[in-house]
Amino acid sequence: MSIIDKFQNTLHCMCKEDVIFEIIDDVECDWGIHTVIQCPKCEELFSIDCGCPAFQDVMKLTLLNQNLFSDEQNSNYLKNSHPN
Repeated sequence: MSIIDKFQNTLHCMCKEDVIFEIIDDVECDWGIHTVIQCPKCEELFSIDCGCPAFQDVMKLTLLNQNLFSDEQNSNYLKNSHPN
């Protein structure tokens, strides 16, 4: 299952709501282009391809949703993150 597919299921957001995140492709930051997700309730944006200081860290969602990312996906996300 791809990372994007995982966000097409109901997940628990930081706003304490169970939601299906909206996926937004090609969002630009100072370091490149991202795929981000947005909570339809609190409207918070999360970068799902790598950590970026312009968006919330999706790792916060992994704490609320067990098995959201595999160990390899967690590692790749953190390894490719932008500097703060």
